[in-house]
Amino acid sequence: MAWLVLVLSGLLETAWATALSASKGFTRLWPTVIFGATLVGSMAGLAYALRSIPVGTGYAVWVAIGAVGTALVGMFVLGEGFSVTRALCLLLIVAGVVGLKLAH
Repeated sequence: MAWLVLVLSGLLETAWATALSASKGFTRLWPTVIFGATLVGSMAGLAYALRSIPVGTGYAVWVAIGAVGTALVGMFVLGEGFSVTRALCLLLIVAGVVGLKLAH
């Protein structure tokens, strides 16, 4: 259960990072509200997951899901551009997370 919550919390990290960008420095109401709600949910889920997952592994997995997810949203939704180099770098992050999970 902790791993499922951790993954969902990582996805919420993608949501709050995207909402933070859309808030334009907290000048737009609804993106700011979404940012706050998803931030709290993401942190609460991470806190729950870290009850049974070691902090080093859990935090690295959470950050990686958020970072890769946010980069993918940027590339495919926000038009930040896709390149093979960017894709390979994201795959390296995913490989590192899988390695951490397998070593757990």
